[in-house]
Amino acid sequence: MTVKQVTYFDKPGPQNTEALAKAVSERCRELDIRHIVAASSTGTTALTLWEAVKDLDVTLVAVPSHAGFRSGDACSLSDENRKALEEKGIHILVCAHALSGVARSITRKFGTISHVEIIAQTLKLFGCEGIKVGVEVGVMAADAGLVPTDREIIAVGGTGRGGDTAIVLKAAHMNNFFDLEVRETIAKPRQRPRKAADA
Repeated sequence: MTVKQVTYFDKPGPQNTEALAKAVSERCRELDIRHIVAASSTGTTALTLWEAVKDLDVTLVAVPSHAGFRSGDACSLSDENRKALEEKGIHILVCAHALSGVARSITRKFGTISHVEIIAQTLKLFGCEGIKVGVEVGVMAADAGLVPTDREIIAVGGTGRGGDTAIVLKAAHMNNFFDLEVRETIAKPRQRPRKAADA
């Protein structure tokens, strides 16, 4: 039996990023984790994580939103922040999102829902967007060959901006998705953001 601490944030959001980075750094040391993958639309979350783990032997992968995610053809990562990440040796992965991809276009066009979107919505039932995002970027990084599938990694996600969720994963490739294992929760918000009607 193993007893470990989990950090629960009262509210989701970017105000949790620094505390999250500290918790990730501690778990890296405890488990000898060598790979971290983080959703980081602007690069800020990845840079905060880098400050927390820069003295460890860790490969850090930043995953911004793909080009056209919001609109237009631009990636969410500015040239300035891309340069800052690259100067620190942070890998940058820009690609289709594993738990939406073409399926999201089918939903928008025909008003249906895909199996992939059901998986995504199910992962959100764990109380936050970040669990889904962590699983998603873990798969994306594995498919790109940037994280291993034969040892544990840490995946970081968030709600909108910033990082508020971190999980320990045994990642898997997209074609073997159900081999993926969420092994530990390091930190997460206790609940999803409240909708306007709930406020």
